[in-house]
Amino acid sequence: MKIKNNIAVSESGFVFDPSTGESFTLNKTGQEIISLVKQGLDYEQILNSLLANYGGEKPLYERYLVEFFEELRNFNLLEE
Repeated sequence: MKIKNNIAVSESGFVFDPSTGESFTLNKTGQEIISLVKQGLDYEQILNSLLANYGGEKPLYERYLVEFFEELRNFNLLEE
């Protein structure tokens, strides 16, 4: 999984897709997930990183990640 090369992501969580002109704003967790994807981590590694950083229950993070990646796919921001 990889963020498309033409997608601009700022340090403040602003995401811009120049091919569509759409922009999005990420919360802190979304920014962290995008950063981990850009580092080349896979789903399990991202899940484990979130659990290590924030604690909590694994099923909650699994649901959040699935929904987040579905949104990225819906907006055509991922290369898979």
